[in-house]
Amino acid sequence: MPSGVPLLAIVALPFIGSLVAAFLRQNARNGAAFLAGFTAFCGAVVTAMQYPSVYLGHVLRVGIEWVPTLGLDLSLRMDGFTWLFAMLVTGIGFLVVLYARYYMSPEDPVPRFFAFLLAFMGAMLGIVLSGNLVQLVFFWELTSLFSFLLIGYWYHNASARDGARMALTVTATGGLCLLLGVLLIGHIVGSYDLDEVLASGNAIRSSSLYLPALILVLLGALTKSAQFPFHFWLPHAMAAPTPVSAYLHSATMVKAGVFLLTLLWPVLSGTEAWFYCVVSAGLCTLLLGAYAAIFQQDLKGLLAYSTISHLGLITLLLGLGSPLAAVAAIFHTMNHATFKASLFMAAGIIDHESGTRDIRRLSGLFRFMPITATLAMVAAAAMAGVPLLNGFLSKEMFFAEAAAFHIDSLLDHSLPYFAMVASAFSVAYSLRFIHGVFFGPPATDLPRKPHEPPHWMRLPIELLVLTCLLVGIVPAMTIKPFLSTAVRAVLGPDTPYYSLAIWHGFNEPLLMSVLALSGGVILYWLLQGYLAKGIEGPPLVRRLKGQRIFERVLVTLSWQWARSLERLFGTQKLQPQLRLLVGFTVLAALWPFYRQGLEAGSHAGAAFDPAFLLLWIVGGLCAIGAAYQAKYHRLAAMVLMGGAGLVTCITFVWFSAPDLAITQLLVEIVTTVLILLGLRWLPKRIEVAGEGLSAGFQARIRRARDLALAVAAGAGMMLVVYAMLTRPLPDTISRYFVENAYAEGGGRNVVNVILVDFRGFDTFGEIVVLAVVAITVFSLLRRFRPAPESAAAPEQQQIQDAHDWARPDRTVGDTLADYLTIPGLIMQWLFPVIGVVAVYLFLRGHDLPGGGFAAGVTMSIALILQYMAGGTRWVEARLKVRPIVWMGLGLLCAAFTGMGAWLFGYPFLTSYFQYLDLPVIGKVPAATALLFDLGVFSVVVGATVLILIALAHQSIRTPRAGRPSISAATKEGA
Repeated sequence: MPSGVPLLAIVALPFIGSLVAAFLRQNARNGAAFLAGFTAFCGAVVTAMQYPSVYLGHVLRVGIEWVPTLGLDLSLRMDGFTWLFAMLVTGIGFLVVLYARYYMSPEDPVPRFFAFLLAFMGAMLGIVLSGNLVQLVFFWELTSLFSFLLIGYWYHNASARDGARMALTVTATGGLCLLLGVLLIGHIVGSYDLDEVLASGNAIRSSSLYLPALILVLLGALTKSAQFPFHFWLPHAMAAPTPVSAYLHSATMVKAGVFLLTLLWPVLSGTEAWFYCVVSAGLCTLLLGAYAAIFQQDLKGLLAYSTISHLGLITLLLGLGSPLAAVAAIFHTMNHATFKASLFMAAGIIDHESGTRDIRRLSGLFRFMPITATLAMVAAAAMAGVPLLNGFLSKEMFFAEAAAFHIDSLLDHSLPYFAMVASAFSVAYSLRFIHGVFFGPPATDLPRKPHEPPHWMRLPIELLVLTCLLVGIVPAMTIKPFLSTAVRAVLGPDTPYYSLAIWHGFNEPLLMSVLALSGGVILYWLLQGYLAKGIEGPPLVRRLKGQRIFERVLVTLSWQWARSLERLFGTQKLQPQLRLLVGFTVLAALWPFYRQGLEAGSHAGAAFDPAFLLLWIVGGLCAIGAAYQAKYHRLAAMVLMGGAGLVTCITFVWFSAPDLAITQLLVEIVTTVLILLGLRWLPKRIEVAGEGLSAGFQARIRRARDLALAVAAGAGMMLVVYAMLTRPLPDTISRYFVENAYAEGGGRNVVNVILVDFRGFDTFGEIVVLAVVAITVFSLLRRFRPAPESAAAPEQQQIQDAHDWARPDRTVGDTLADYLTIPGLIMQWLFPVIGVVAVYLFLRGHDLPGGGFAAGVTMSIALILQYMAGGTRWVEARLKVRPIVWMGLGLLCAAFTGMGAWLFGYPFLTSYFQYLDLPVIGKVPAATALLFDLGVFSVVVGATVLILIALAHQSIRTPRAGRPSISAATKEGA
């Protein structure tokens, strides 16, 4: 079996190229274009090199274990069909990059454009080559994300923003439906592996979950391929740069839906539900898209609706369920990619050289750009299905299948007539593209005088048009081997006989082609007068706009319904929401007691210890004092809360949980400082005047209610803990961790081994979330400033001096003065001491209490002391703290540590340990988990310091009201 290792390179190359392009200078257009073109070309070459293997019927595979216990692996596979799509994605991607080099303006941030384009290419290749259905959905949603960035590339344009938002909303929602459908299919088959799914067609079709799985998968595919009634997003995506439109509409984004339908055709087709759902959607899309394309005034709008129509044709063919229809669908997918990419590029050249895409203003361009006009006319003729071009061959196969019998139904019997009508429409809009743009009197009011583009800009169109000609004239010598390879991969032993000959004699499909061509010419001639009026949009359905319906749905969901829910459940104060939450929790906890009763446990309690009771009396008094002081002095309440937290730390130590105690103590210190910084922003307490009752009496009732809820919640937790401690527990997974922590993870600190080894995947997700939260806090606070001093509450004014050390406008003289004070000197001297403690906690964490998280928080405390002594600007200039860099390096360190296991054939984040014999020191334990813990340490330090910077820099208000300003120190520190 051939090696599948090159598949990793095919998928990884575009993402690596995207990452490199993102760091190029914004004016490095040539460098970014060369990088993107070289990446796409290498991907196409590596893909082409796999053809001999897939031609022989081999399926190339490569798998990397990710979460093997859940059946989730990084799996890539390539057969003849997926090879064909990978060639389309990389080959046309290379041509689009070459075209974009000359299309994009040097004033645009071109490296960002190519970074998005390469990332999108990688996501599309991930869909095509995925060997796992869940992984396919992951890349599916990535294409939605990167297409959003590409469509909205010119974000200063409102139509680009609206089109990007619409595309993301529709396709990402469809992706969620697809995920549910994939989960149902995985449940039916018992695996998400694509090979096992493709071998389980009978089991899937006979399952009671087949229909919901089918509907959900179709929702994902139809939204992606802009099928009725989800077609409306595609025309609005025309606000993207033309290279994006050419790429998304020919070989990638919109082809993902029909790719999925073709890929799952062997297991989902063959039922009446499949026939009626898919054929109905495809037929409506075919007719509606072709009809609307005739009346478009924008060249890209005409091509967008024609894309919708041709995708409907492919979908209709797949819905018929016959093997020959599947062959025709695959063939037309290839043909459509060639002529549609060339047409979009031609439209971009017309816009680029004349300054407009409006057909009403364009006329007689053949005189000014004859080569481009000739190329565009050949591509448009292929789109119309003119003989001796590739579109004619697949259109003839479409007519043959439309006329064949499939299901005894009115829909099936009417297909030949609908097919001819739709084909006549396609001839009409192709004629309008040719005649309306290139012939007639020369245009006189164009923004620029049209002329031929640079040769290298036109070269991609020439190659694609040449392909249309060669396939149309000598199909057996050009496309037949590749089509045969793809068809065999999909249909297997059910592959029927088919012919790609140009001439099959006088038969029914030929007659239908002649009628469609003649009807299209006559229809265009009849519509000349109406089209000359320049009316925007097609008649009859002009007012039925998908955008209007989409926006109405958004307004209903995000405004009307959301506002109603906000009025019902929302509040300007936190206390009512907490009351609802705590009250619901108490009731939910009491429900089992109501159903099962209350019974004491059999285990005897521990001996009474007066010292422990005294400790908790102190903690309880601190908690009560914090609740009481919150009304009068929030700073005092915070200090008392710290006392209650300290009692909790001592309790953890008392019951032999030193890891929890260390973490609790360190987090108490950090959160106290961070809360102190934000304390002045809290609003004044709002006392609601009573109606019929005195305000004081009403306040006492409210506090009594809160006290009752607090007592109920605390008593409930006490009962839960009592029930757990007085009852024998069954064998739990904790025993496994205790017994295998050293044997499997190389550490005696079971808690740390769980975090960095047994549950390392969870920890990795948590540090990613921590980094995202820190960046989110910083992004939100950089646009926020506190209210004016006059609006601050008296208790807030009392603590103003408590955070003046964080003022970003402090001068060096102020800072030196602070450092000359005894507290400033102590804070400065403590930095190396606390740093050593952090290193100590980090190094001992795998065997003794400590670890990356505790060490990271400890190091954060050291940095916080420096901020307290010298302010943000001094510390940023002196210590060169870069929290974003810390977080980025931490995530990379953790990720690469996990991926290192792949080099040795183990799942992601599998750790390895052994004893190293070091000179002088002797034998010391060493585990790869130490590197993962280093990533945790770095992310914790970076996240904490970033939040600290965000809070500290808000302690001074912006000098310009209503306009947020970010100091140079903030930018440098972050």
